[in-house]
Amino acid sequence: MLDSVEFERWFRSARLTLDSARRDALCGDFNWACFKAHQAAEKALKALLWGVGRPRFGRALSRLLEYISELGVEVPEEVLRACRRLDRFYTPTRYPDVWCEGVPEDYYVREDAEEAIKLAECILSWVEGVWGRFLRRG
Repeated sequence: MLDSVEFERWFRSARLTLDSARRDALCGDFNWACFKAHQAAEKALKALLWGVGRPRFGRALSRLLEYISELGVEVPEEVLRACRRLDRFYTPTRYPDVWCEGVPEDYYVREDAEEAIKLAECILSWVEGVWGRFLRRG
């Protein structure tokens, strides 16, 4: 049984988080844009899992994809690569002790933020398509 309400709740949060990442990128907060792009993708993947009644915890996008593939969903290589790339933005974008000196804000540039946002957009688009197929199957 599909849970459209739960899917929509999580997916709406994913879209809003991605919008926030875009605003951070415009303001020059590139590390936060990268982190929020990861968060948007995480929420989108979890939206799918909640929507099919198989919620999962964890932060690794590539692991969440494994759970999704266990549902019989084929994961395109492009989506897998996007998740693996975004997984790299979860911790080092936020914590100074990840870096030998300086702070995370010193290590991220506009190109990083733009890439992260594009990767998250790819994942959100894919999730939306998969959800649509689930709905059509009924």
